[in-house]
Amino acid sequence: MLRWTLIFLVVALVAALFGFGGIAAGAASIAKVIFYIFLIALVISLVMSMLRRA
Repeated sequence: MLRWTLIFLVVALVAALFGFGGIAAGAASIAKVIFYIFLIALVISLVMSMLRRA
């Protein structure tokens, strides 16, 4: 999932470089959403791991 975030981030940067504002904004917002989903999954995974050990 983190790989998709980086892909959309690169797409946003390339689109911004060439002046495609709408495409860059869309790709950046998708990258943000996927990154936040990744962070939530990471936190849930860490909590579940800690509960298993206890």
